[in-house]
Amino acid sequence: MKKYEIAVIPGDGIGKEVVPAALEVLQTLSAVHGGLQFSFREFPWSCDYYVETGKMMPDDGLDILKNFDAIFLGAVGNPHLVPDHISLWELLLKIRRSFEQVINIRPARYMKGLASPLQNPKDFDLIVVRENSEGEYSEVGGRIHKGEDEVAIQNAVFTRKGTERAMRYAFELAGKRRGHVTSATKSNGIFHSMPFWDEVFQEVKQDYPEVETSVYHIDALAAFFVTRPETFDVIVASNLFGDILTDIGAAIMGSIGIAPAANINLNGKYPSMFEPVHGSAPDIYGKGIANPIGQIWTAKMMLDHFGEWELGHQLLDVIEAVIADGIKTPDLGGSASTQEVTGEICQRLKAL
Repeated sequence: MKKYEIAVIPGDGIGKEVVPAALEVLQTLSAVHGGLQFSFREFPWSCDYYVETGKMMPDDGLDILKNFDAIFLGAVGNPHLVPDHISLWELLLKIRRSFEQVINIRPARYMKGLASPLQNPKDFDLIVVRENSEGEYSEVGGRIHKGEDEVAIQNAVFTRKGTERAMRYAFELAGKRRGHVTSATKSNGIFHSMPFWDEVFQEVKQDYPEVETSVYHIDALAAFFVTRPETFDVIVASNLFGDILTDIGAAIMGSIGIAPAANINLNGKYPSMFEPVHGSAPDIYGKGIANPIGQIWTAKMMLDHFGEWELGHQLLDVIEAVIADGIKTPDLGGSASTQEVTGEICQRLKAL
């Protein structure tokens, strides 16, 4: 029997509602499969925890997490209690960077039953591979002077190692999908980093002659995500560009509430972390109407990471069927509660 030890951090707001829903689904899959077992250990690290302790996680938090097979995260943030730069940098981003989760992947696909804002979505199915450790989100820079002479400098850092590994991950992924990689660039406007990005892409693609490629400037690519998303398979992008594109991907699906994400450690030293794209949504917390799909789809990505591809495909098929049958939370135009959507998914998994 395969056993996976999962660290669970529900976090803030609706994370406390959708994480239990996703765990219920995983336990159902475990029972149906028979040869799969999950062990969950929950940690209360959140903005509430910060109010109580002055920290988003204990001093030995990373030591506690490092021996798990994966980290399953809900949502982080409650600006009424803790400034966002503290809640994010002292929990989510601290885990990402300390555990060398250098790749972020986020899929977007048309799902029957979802009202995409696109007039004709044409069954798009794409995935963005985002460099997750450097680029425009580096901490290099600073501020000097005050008043009208104040200066803020933010340096974008692109290493050959970081750039190349993101691109190779994208090519390997495309080889398992439809065999096409698109590179997001802006070498006509950003003088140093983007021509470097383009050069590395041209070098890497030589090792994957079976994969087709294209290169687009980020402004045009963002527009194409709206006008013809069905033409894309795998997109590789820098930290900032990937962040922007994946929000567009969630938008064209019809709701950011269903979008999943994975932060991948490639060297095996530390666990990867899985989290939905949506935030903590404090305005609906406690009402029982939070959309659990993003968190449950995130569980599917965790299954994929473990090599449980067949189970992952089955879960996504069930999710899509439930949506297509109109069993949806209010954010998707339905009237079902969080638990009703979760219960329906579990019932259909049991019937497989």
